[in-house]
Amino acid sequence: MTLEMRTTLTLDDDLAGLLKERARALGIPFKEAVNRTIRAGLGEASAQRPPAPRTIPHSFGFRPGIDLDKLGQLADELEAEAFAEKAHDSARRQRSRSRSQR
Repeated sequence: MTLEMRTTLTLDDDLAGLLKERARALGIPFKEAVNRTIRAGLGEASAQRPPAPRTIPHSFGFRPGIDLDKLGQLADELEAEAFAEKAHDSARRQRSRSRSQR
């Protein structure tokens, strides 16, 4: 036994027209077309929503004073330092090669 609730529903004109066309095409009353459409929409909405992702907290052990919002800047600075050291080592090797060739 299904319980029915009577309610007033205001539909946009274009939506009401689509529902009337569907009811006519299926040979069902307008009320049934509205109920079927709402059921289908609610079923799709619940089926399409994946569960919320679980967040697992983790302590990264950063020392006090390290600004976590500037980690990108820190990575850039470390990369620049590594590049400068590599360039300095390369220049030193070239100088020692040029001295040995004299």
